[in-house]
Amino acid sequence: MSHRNARLTVHGRRILVERVLAGRPVAHVAAEMGISRPTAHKWVRRWRTEG
Repeated sequence: MSHRNARLTVHGRRILVERVLAGRPVAHVAAEMGISRPTAHKWVRRWRTEG
């Protein structure tokens, strides 16, 4: 679930994770989607541990 000020919805986070898992650099995907690298890494890490 996203909070009101979230840059990306749950769907957007899924797209980010899919792009990273497909081999795209986290920094590039984060920049394209308007979020920071640490946030992108956090979402990918959460997906890997929690699914």
